[in-house]
Amino acid sequence: MTLGQIAALIAALAFAILVVFLSMTLVKISAILTDLKETVSKLNNTIDVVTKDVDHLSIEVEGLLNKANTLVDDLNGKLGKTDPLFTAIGDVGTSVSELNDSTKEMTTNFVSNFSKKNKKKSPINSLQKASKMVNRFKVKPQARKSDQMDKVPVKQEQRTLDSFIQGQPSKTAGEISINLKEAK
Repeated sequence: MTLGQIAALIAALAFAILVVFLSMTLVKISAILTDLKETVSKLNNTIDVVTKDVDHLSIEVEGLLNKANTLVDDLNGKLGKTDPLFTAIGDVGTSVSELNDSTKEMTTNFVSNFSKKNKKKSPINSLQKASKMVNRFKVKPQARKSDQMDKVPVKQEQRTLDSFIQGQPSKTAGEISINLKEAK
């Protein structure tokens, strides 16, 4: 064999080894491409399923939002219908406060009229004088329940009425407080 033939034989062997390695690489690439094709197919199927699920969920969420909006609108309507109730409650509070003021004024007028009448001869004074006269003679009449009211001295009644008038009115409508203070 000549040197040219040996060189051709080495070149042929090298080319054959190159073809074998290229063939093996192409077979591996073919297998990878087949796996990639299957993966892409599975991914497409999964995306389709997820898309359908998301579409279904979005429809359900939209229905829930519509129901929530309906409930909120209904609630707003019902709350709007209660506005007159709260207005009426406020009016009642104002009326009670005005009634409280009127009662205080009426009591003040009553006490001032009572004081003026008290300076004149009153039935209570007559009863007191009669009871003093009875005590002088040491005659003890039987006490009746109706007579017990006559035993209250005029000054004590006056103090009770004055303390009622001098009491501070309530800051809260409808709440009435009476402070009885003993005079020293």
